[in-house]
Amino acid sequence: MEGEEERSENEGSFSKASIPKRIAIVIAGATVNIIFGLLIYFILMSTSNTYVTNQIDTVIDGYVAQEIGLSHGDKIIELNGKKIKNKYDLNNAMKHINGEKVKLIIERDGNTLEYNIKPTEIKNKSTGVYLGEECKILAIEKGSSAEKQGLKSNDKIVKVNNIEVNGDTNKVIEAIGQENLDTVNITVDRKGKQITIELVPDYISSYYLGVNLKQAESKFINYLIYGGIETKEFAFSIIDNIKSLFTGGVSVDQMMGPVGISEVVAKTSGIREFIYMLALISLSLGVTNLLPIPALDGGKILILLIEAIRRKPLNEKTEINIQLIGFSILIALSLYITYNDILRIF
Repeated sequence: MEGEEERSENEGSFSKASIPKRIAIVIAGATVNIIFGLLIYFILMSTSNTYVTNQIDTVIDGYVAQEIGLSHGDKIIELNGKKIKNKYDLNNAMKHINGEKVKLIIERDGNTLEYNIKPTEIKNKSTGVYLGEECKILAIEKGSSAEKQGLKSNDKIVKVNNIEVNGDTNKVIEAIGQENLDTVNITVDRKGKQITIELVPDYISSYYLGVNLKQAESKFINYLIYGGIETKEFAFSIIDNIKSLFTGGVSVDQMMGPVGISEVVAKTSGIREFIYMLALISLSLGVTNLLPIPALDGGKILILLIEAIRRKPLNEKTEINIQLIGFSILIALSLYITYNDILRIF
């Protein structure tokens, strides 16, 4: 559009439009990406029948739910002040429990029951290693035992406790998870050289009620309701991942560029999975493009907001230099991500 890249004094150009109109124009492209991604995802989820309600189907032996007498047909209404309408609400509420007592509200035969309980603690071994195909390490969790002991992304695990794994990730998981082992010797292939590292797995506590929830009935209205819920969860998961990138929860090494995305898309099995990837890419592009980084639409919006506060535009040369700096950073980041994508493939 005239006046968007370089300022123009012509009537009807981008430069002569009001700030709200310019922001609307800039945000439009990313918004279309986001709406398209959410719409496709909603259609996919609305044609599925795997939705899970807040109603208990079975109670697992040895867990707190059995101890307090929960049974088939009970509905979990609230956990620690958070409303529970489906499995995702329950899982999200349980994520914030660190062993303390919680208030659980149940509906049974039209009556409301309240319990103060301590969810059952289950400890699992964790190395902080994220494995891909052929036992190649895709990423290392920050602060994990794997990072501390010197394992790196793109290392390929070839042996665990001197036993060949032959590219089988299940063998790696089973070997690390053995209860009688406090340390694990992991041999990796790093650029053609085999290195053995003694790893001391961390123990991560998880907390459970000990219930299996009932699947929703196959009704059109349920498809729409749960399709909407799944779409909302999907959208917020994208935002959470971007937040983690800035807070250090996710490293740049875990990001994918066009090469990595192409490889993932090429490995999709079936049209449904392929369409899901298109929705994910479209939504991710839309959200990322709105980040307040120069050279992205979000950066342009930030400059327009500064202009609104100052009540006059930035110096054109200054604005161009800011955009060039942002563009240079994005190019450098793209090259780095592409390099990592190529290493993961080969």
